[in-house]
Amino acid sequence: MTKADIVNEISKSTGIDKASVLMSVESFMEIVKGSLSDGDNVYLRGFGSFVIKRRAQKTARNISKNTTIIIPEHNIPAFKPAKTFLNEVK
Repeated sequence: MTKADIVNEISKSTGIDKASVLMSVESFMEIVKGSLSDGDNVYLRGFGSFVIKRRAQKTARNISKNTTIIIPEHNIPAFKPAKTFLNEVK
């Protein structure tokens, strides 16, 4: 399902025009991205959490050049679904 499909489904089920729904979905995504980039997690009860995970520094190998490189520690965004969400999917 794409963002356009989500907008169409919300528009159909609520009767709100697609432009308003698209603006709401875009705004939601921008707020989540902004919160995560500021270091704040986003918790949506019954759906899940958008959290920041810290990856430790590690040593990797470049096989073609036969050298080792150090990958510094960094943050990555992750999604952890709620238990009710997991049970519905199962």
